[in-house]
Amino acid sequence: MSSAEIRNRFLAHFEARGHTVVPSASLLLDDPNLLFVNAGMVPFKPYFLGQETPPFQRATSVQKCVRTLDIEEVGKTTRHGTFFQMNGNFSFGDYFKEGAIQFAWELITNAQADGGFGFDPDKIWVTVLPEDAEARDAWKRIAGLPDDRIQPRGLKDNYWNMGVPGPGGPCSEIYIDRGPEFGPDGGPEADEDRFLEIWNLVFMQEELSAVRAKDDFDIAGPLPSKNIDTGMGLERVAYLLQDKHNMYEIDTIFPVIEKAMELSGKKYGASGADAHVDDVRFRVVADHVRSSLMLIGDGVTPGNEGRGYVLRRLLRRAVRNMRLLGYQDPALPELLPVSRDKMGESYPELVSGWDRIAQIAFAEEEAFRKTLQAGTQIFDLAAGDVKRSGATTIAGDKAFALHDTYGFPIDLTLEMAAEAGLSVDEPGFRQLMAEQRERAKADARAKKGHHADTGVYRDILDAHGPTEWLAYETLETESKPLALLREGAAVPALTGGEIGELVLDRTPFYAESGGQVADAGVIEFEGGALEVLDVQRPVRGLVVHQVRVLDGELRVSRLAGARTSTTESGLVHAKVDPQWRIGARQAHSGTHIVHAALREVLGPTALQSGSYNRPGYLRLDFGWLNALSPDQVREIEQVSNNALRADLPVGWQYMTLSEAKDWGAIALFGETYDDQKVRVVEIGGPWSRELCGGTHVEHSSQVGTIVVTSEASVGSGNRRIEALTGVEGFDYLARERDVVGQLSTLLKTQSGDIVGRVGDLLERLKQSEKEIEKIRLAQLLSGGAALAEGASDVNGVRLVAQRLDGASGGDVRTLATDVRARLAGDTPAVVVLIGAADGKAAIVAALNDAAQARGLAAGDLVRAAAPFLDGKGGGKADLAQGGGTDVSRIDEALAAVTAALAQG
Repeated sequence: MSSAEIRNRFLAHFEARGHTVVPSASLLLDDPNLLFVNAGMVPFKPYFLGQETPPFQRATSVQKCVRTLDIEEVGKTTRHGTFFQMNGNFSFGDYFKEGAIQFAWELITNAQADGGFGFDPDKIWVTVLPEDAEARDAWKRIAGLPDDRIQPRGLKDNYWNMGVPGPGGPCSEIYIDRGPEFGPDGGPEADEDRFLEIWNLVFMQEELSAVRAKDDFDIAGPLPSKNIDTGMGLERVAYLLQDKHNMYEIDTIFPVIEKAMELSGKKYGASGADAHVDDVRFRVVADHVRSSLMLIGDGVTPGNEGRGYVLRRLLRRAVRNMRLLGYQDPALPELLPVSRDKMGESYPELVSGWDRIAQIAFAEEEAFRKTLQAGTQIFDLAAGDVKRSGATTIAGDKAFALHDTYGFPIDLTLEMAAEAGLSVDEPGFRQLMAEQRERAKADARAKKGHHADTGVYRDILDAHGPTEWLAYETLETESKPLALLREGAAVPALTGGEIGELVLDRTPFYAESGGQVADAGVIEFEGGALEVLDVQRPVRGLVVHQVRVLDGELRVSRLAGARTSTTESGLVHAKVDPQWRIGARQAHSGTHIVHAALREVLGPTALQSGSYNRPGYLRLDFGWLNALSPDQVREIEQVSNNALRADLPVGWQYMTLSEAKDWGAIALFGETYDDQKVRVVEIGGPWSRELCGGTHVEHSSQVGTIVVTSEASVGSGNRRIEALTGVEGFDYLARERDVVGQLSTLLKTQSGDIVGRVGDLLERLKQSEKEIEKIRLAQLLSGGAALAEGASDVNGVRLVAQRLDGASGGDVRTLATDVRARLAGDTPAVVVLIGAADGKAAIVAALNDAAQARGLAAGDLVRAAAPFLDGKGGGKADLAQGGGTDVSRIDEALAAVTAALAQG
């Protein structure tokens, strides 16, 4: 049974049992605790935490997941990978343990002809928490499992929580007995290779007040409603149903291994001394290629931190392992399409977005190939230093720097060190790696405490219902205050100068979202006024205004659980600043227009990856590998302004997410959308169609103007365009006009001739600088004769050892070679000059042929002087140079050279 078929059967099974099919969320959900979605329940966390009301009682999904804690262990086990798919079914206060067990048993044991997976009931084992008699009884009653195949296991195995206060509960895991050839008998407790877990049923029934460890927590009490969260590993089910020994051999992964075998000439599963090592490399390649494909597909680009760093590691480890398998040519153009063809059966966006994915991945491999070349040179320098010192071990910090700073894999460092007759301080390297991982884990643990306490907002929403949000319809409303908050707690009043939060029953204020900042304005009440500083939606359906009291005192009396509230002065008048809203609309519509222009100029792979707009200003981030040329930037600006001149209609309508995608609307990477209803904004019909909840102009001409002010890199594979709109754009152009006018006056030329005039001046300046340099060099060399004449005799060697204040490295080298030429002859001659400029010292030693014949070497003399300058250097026998940072000891350095010659 193919992976796609397993996926479809799972969803169909639960859809037939009243579950809403929810598409997989992006791997990049906005969760402060997670780098990537790592479990099927993550998109449903707001429902389980009580932050939002679920729109359905039953749901099912196949969620894309990535786990990255132990990337270096991938391939060494048979069932763990970075990317995987989690089949899940969820109940929000509907069915509980019995229902979850019933649905699971039916799916895994029903015959394949009837839509099930057809597992043999006699090979199924389950585990339960010892205290969970309800689950044990349900398994016996529904599945007919005997007691010896229902194993009790402790809290570490059979209790689930999120690692933070919130919901938790016992769980029951389902295992398949693979047979005696895979390990000893005795159930999951005895061997989890033979008894393979495929499904975990979590019974959320308790509220946890503190969580210290997986098996150490405090229970505050029962949850108001009991929930079900299950997770079935699709890949694990696939390799059982496809009769494979591990996940790397299933239909969506093994084709990459087959292609890697073809390219490398090596065989997966072969016998021999190196067979296991090669098998691990094949698995790493297959896993990392697929994981990279899925990450790029969801909008990740390679970088040096966060998600981008994980992707970079995956891509580079795949390339590196192909090289270790003997394949030296670019590998990703051969391997990535194989994974696309298999995963595209379930995720068609991988096919439609292939051009962008390929562009990013192939460029990263090319960059890594250059890194390998540069890293090899850095390794050679490090190895040379070790050998010169007489040691045989490359320090752990050197190996770590190669790995961490330059992306140079440790296995390559080990291999090259062995070839050079050296070893590597692996324990030191591993210690630094462990410290780095611990810092990352500590950061992750710290972030776990960053869950916003949304309980107070949830109470307000439950008591009063959702805010009537009227930002699309009006700029003013008469509204009823519902609650006042300060520092997260309800307060009865806010008075002069205080900052707090105000919840109204209805509001015209736009709450920050989709890159658009919140509206500004005032909220007036009898006897006073509030300045609106910010507007947010802390929980879905509730709009909260951050306000500062300008005048008067606002009081709201709110009884616990009451559905009404009053102010002493009655209703308030909420007013959005109309000029602010006009500017915000211009900027947001301008963002859509620039995005469409960008794609028209650069092609469909130039997709927005982020945006920010406020009145008069917009910035748009997009995936692109190279800097744009001035002509491209100018064309993007021109296409944008042509769209304004065309007075294109701007409209919006609501539809389902699937309808929007069929209509060609662009959904942005990392955004979460409600499949029941999304808002599609279009400008000029199909020219620009995007999912967007922002405020917009009614015709493109109302944007006024779009002036691109900058285009720059914001990380590997990401660029940023910034632009001004409306009055701010015209003001910018006016300032530019004033600058041109001032330049015209200063240069005494017409504005159209400024560029030529400045060019002429720069050319004259360049010629003047050349003449000055010739004069300076002539003056420098004029001192060469005097230095040669002043040479002293040291042990039969004519020595010129001189300090040159104000001379840089190039000057010192030029003068040293000039003086050496003046000392040519049969008598050994040595020139050592040390310049001092800008707080740095530059050393140059130059020897004639007679000095070299005597056994002297310029590099030795530089090395004798350099330590006094807190520096180093070296070179050939006839000419060497170095430098240092301590100019106060130049005289000591020169004395050291004299002493070295005196000693022979």
